[in-house]
Amino acid sequence: MKDEENGGRRGNDLAERLQQFALRSIKVFVVLPKTDEARVLGKQFLRSATSVRAHYREVRRAKSDADFVSKVEGALQELDETDYWLGLIAESGILNAKRLESLITETNELTAIFVTIAKKGKGL
Repeated sequence: MKDEENGGRRGNDLAERLQQFALRSIKVFVVLPKTDEARVLGKQFLRSATSVRAHYREVRRAKSDADFVSKVEGALQELDETDYWLGLIAESGILNAKRLESLITETNELTAIFVTIAKKGKGL
């Protein structure tokens, strides 16, 4: 399931969006306080947020429809974890929730995109 329409452009747009998401996540990690709890939560967040783009690279190289869906679901799992860690960072007061709002919104939008991709991959 490739983005043949638009010459693959839509997939490239998503790849760039995911790259920017990873870079924004790195910037959030860098500004976290240097406390133990912030570093533990921050590392979990950074790992999941930056791995979404890596999963998408694998999606684009899927060998079958089943492999495609599996890889998309891997990206979804990382987005779900990212949402969890961002929420925990905000609710614990480690960073102001307002400061994380746009990244949380982007996480939710990307999740919706990947849910749609997974449904199409499953023929739903």
